[in-house]
Amino acid sequence: MPTENPQPLWQPDPERIAQARITAFQTWAAVHHDAPAEGGYAALHRWSVEELDTFWQAVTEWFDVRFPTPYTRVLGDRSMPGAQWFPGATLNYAEHALRAAGSRADEPALLYVDETHEPTSVTWTELRRQVGSLAAGLRSLGVRPGDRVSGYLPNIPQAVVALLATAAVGGVWTSCAPDFGARSVLDRFQQVEPVVLFTVDGYRYGGREHDRRDVVAELRGELPTLRAVVHIPLLGTEAPEGALDWSALISADTEPVFEPVPFDHPLWVLYSSGTTGLPKAIVQSQGGILVEHLKQLGLHCDLGPEDRFFWYTSTGWMMWNFLVSGLLTGTTIVLYDGSPGYPDTGAQWRIAERTRATLYGTSAAYVMACRKAGVHPSRDFDLSTVTCVATTGSPLPPDGFRWLHDEVRDDLWIASVSGGTDVCSCFAGAVPTLPVHVGELQAPGLGTDLQSWDPSGKPLTDEVGELVVTNPMPSMPIRFWNDPDGSRYHDSYFDTYPGVWRHGDWITITSRGSVVIHGRSDSTLNRQGVRMGSADIYEAVERLPEIRESLVIGVEQPDGGYWMPLFVHLVPGATLDEDLLKRIKDTIRRQLSPRHVPDEIIEVPGVPHTLTGKRIEVPVKRLLQGTPLEKAVNPGSIDNLDLLAFYEDIARNRA
Repeated sequence: MPTENPQPLWQPDPERIAQARITAFQTWAAVHHDAPAEGGYAALHRWSVEELDTFWQAVTEWFDVRFPTPYTRVLGDRSMPGAQWFPGATLNYAEHALRAAGSRADEPALLYVDETHEPTSVTWTELRRQVGSLAAGLRSLGVRPGDRVSGYLPNIPQAVVALLATAAVGGVWTSCAPDFGARSVLDRFQQVEPVVLFTVDGYRYGGREHDRRDVVAELRGELPTLRAVVHIPLLGTEAPEGALDWSALISADTEPVFEPVPFDHPLWVLYSSGTTGLPKAIVQSQGGILVEHLKQLGLHCDLGPEDRFFWYTSTGWMMWNFLVSGLLTGTTIVLYDGSPGYPDTGAQWRIAERTRATLYGTSAAYVMACRKAGVHPSRDFDLSTVTCVATTGSPLPPDGFRWLHDEVRDDLWIASVSGGTDVCSCFAGAVPTLPVHVGELQAPGLGTDLQSWDPSGKPLTDEVGELVVTNPMPSMPIRFWNDPDGSRYHDSYFDTYPGVWRHGDWITITSRGSVVIHGRSDSTLNRQGVRMGSADIYEAVERLPEIRESLVIGVEQPDGGYWMPLFVHLVPGATLDEDLLKRIKDTIRRQLSPRHVPDEIIEVPGVPHTLTGKRIEVPVKRLLQGTPLEKAVNPGSIDNLDLLAFYEDIARNRA
């Protein structure tokens, strides 16, 4: 539990507070919208949730959001789910993402880095030209507002161009990283029925080339709605028969035409991890993402035209979409395509140095890996431009805060942030004007009424509870794809506390207003900052004839590590020998990704289920974290209580 009045690890000096964009915003909002001029961030946050309509109106004015058709009011229906933001308004996300081309024409919009670590730049003028050419190409292919456009792409400039061109025409973007196997991609793309697929022939990772042409052929065969496939020759191969060549589509000198779409028009589809079946296809809106990301990047991350924004991510993770939105604030964004630790563990620091990054974001797992490997960032790299290191994906342990402070710079702003794919943003994290305490997120975000609740819905302070959000956020999903009555959306967030968003994290909100994240309150796997579904692993493993059933658990460790064991129940006569262990790992690696491969494979006498036949993951996770059996599970809900004693013994032997 956080101590009452600890010394901050870092405190912004008065000059930094005065220069922060959030300070200028508060001063301006006090004059124009009666926001509190005094009381600092706490007062501004209170105003932002109590005067929600006024706050979001102020955000659109401050960032000069352009509405070709004006809104009738800020917030129509306030209910969750179903809140209606800026009814009547039209806008276009891509127009806002490219408007810095007017003032920063020949400066870099994108800095692209591969495993050679040599940055190449794409100027704002060139980015705008390519988007204009590709948007015209998409229209000529018959892409209309609402049509889905998909990308099987690494984190390369072409992926950014394709997203922005899709948004410009009012299409709906969706992407997967090329380390996803065909089944994982089809589980996602088949739900949304794309009309265009952008794809590479392969990718480079860890010093090796990975040919993906066979996977692409399978995707083409299994996506009958495709009208066009666009080939990007990252490994230099010829376009397969019937595919269009990328270079032909972006060669024209065409000014982009931006389709004005309603505020709640779909911008992209992101996917949940698929813990209990198919991944949820989460639809977020052009307007909702635009205003939420302007707030998050322009105020909380303090980004502007002089900044360079680097976040280590892939196109299969929401942080890639968040990174692209750095363009909204006129910021240069850094795209790195490659292994986070190639050729050595210090790779990401080298990229931050070579791109002169000012905000560098990574996973808590990478920070802890650097600490373990004895990396010395400030000794070995020039990180003088880096003012903020941000982490997400899992809570940054206290040792991670101390290591960054000691090994990067003692006046470093460390922003541990937490949010979700579900809102493509942060619930809590970076505030440039507040102190940083070890192991804590600085504060809840503006406009986000974040609370910690007990099971009866009572707010808690300085105690662990469920993370809830009690007012709507513009970037909350407008719906899930193929969820016509909204029941799946409702059941995902609103069935525990009616009308209140329950996210599935354990948190403490301290009496100082900071936030501590304790990990998932459900069974989502979270490896190296990427959330994954257990269902994908079960599907792959249980195709092997020797496996009767399996259970995979992700366990946050007290030292900041993460243990992901796979328990296997074998068919009679099968043996968990070296050959079977190897085949299990190879199957998971080939069909899913290396990230899905468990840390340990353990034979068990059986997998426990609920009375309705569902595997129980959360109670087993609690047992493995040391929770006593009687507190970990409701015994009346389990089909074979004796099995749980076996898992309790494993936990005891590991302790």
